[in-house]
Amino acid sequence: MNEKILSVESYPALDIYGANDVYLNQIRQLFPRLKILARGDLLKLTGEKTEIAEFERRFSLLLLHYDKFGKITGNDVEQLMSSNEAENWHQQMESGSADVLVFGNKGLQVRARTENQRRLVESCAKNDMVFAIGPAGTGKTYTAVALAVKALKNKEVRRVILTRPAVEAGENLGFLPGDLKDKLDPYLQPLYDALRDMLPPQKLLTYIEDGTIEIAPLAFMRGRTLDHAFAILDEAQNATESQMKMFLTRMGRSAKFIITGDVTQIDLPRNQRSGLIHATRILKEINGIDFIYLDTQDIVRHKLVRLVVDAYSRDSETRAPANFPSDKQ
Repeated sequence: MNEKILSVESYPALDIYGANDVYLNQIRQLFPRLKILARGDLLKLTGEKTEIAEFERRFSLLLLHYDKFGKITGNDVEQLMSSNEAENWHQQMESGSADVLVFGNKGLQVRARTENQRRLVESCAKNDMVFAIGPAGTGKTYTAVALAVKALKNKEVRRVILTRPAVEAGENLGFLPGDLKDKLDPYLQPLYDALRDMLPPQKLLTYIEDGTIEIAPLAFMRGRTLDHAFAILDEAQNATESQMKMFLTRMGRSAKFIITGDVTQIDLPRNQRSGLIHATRILKEINGIDFIYLDTQDIVRHKLVRLVVDAYSRDSETRAPANFPSDKQ
């Protein structure tokens, strides 16, 4: 008799084994000639060598299915662990959801929901550097993170880099409690939130711990070369011209860059110009770089958000923005 230990430590045991081990017991019934013991995140297999090899092949498809779709069902277990057409089943599931960017947690399906979001997805497929510019709530960051997670799951890139300028928006960074990480994490929270929707908690933690996913302030990008990476610069309107140049020139081999920002919410001091506005002016004619502009029709938050954005847009047309006081003040 042969023995083999398989690890599922990067997967939620409840999702893989099922409530009260319902999926695990189903798997045991499908492989009656194997003795299958579960001890936490380890599976111990005892049986004939060929039977263990077949189990590994089928079980790897089950885990791949979970990676892709964020969940498994009893029907998935039945098809993937018993059918001779297991690979075809997985392919059929994929083809039936071609417009889904990522299958997130709890069955969440992340899709491009508006015309300009779909243009962003299409542009990313054709260009290695894409700027997504638009007001709050238009799904710029969320769609960009979904594209990055999709590329990581499909092994198109080796790592994902998510970064933001740590620019104060009326608050004082220095007076926040804790060490440097504690002070900076609130600025990066929207990126964590998006990732938590799209990846199982244990998988996300593993990716962050081993550096597969890195979330860091923009200043931490200086001097680096980002090879085989999907990099997102979020809140790019708050990057200075020199910071923008620094980030864009980090691009290494086989890399994808998405830069997102809202030019109506610039928090830079009066004497500093937005690197995002500057980039839209000097980079627009470069082949391989594309600019996607989203508007209030793309807002996917509460319906009041669109009305709020429209109200502020009308107001800004009639007076100078509040963060640019006149010289007389």
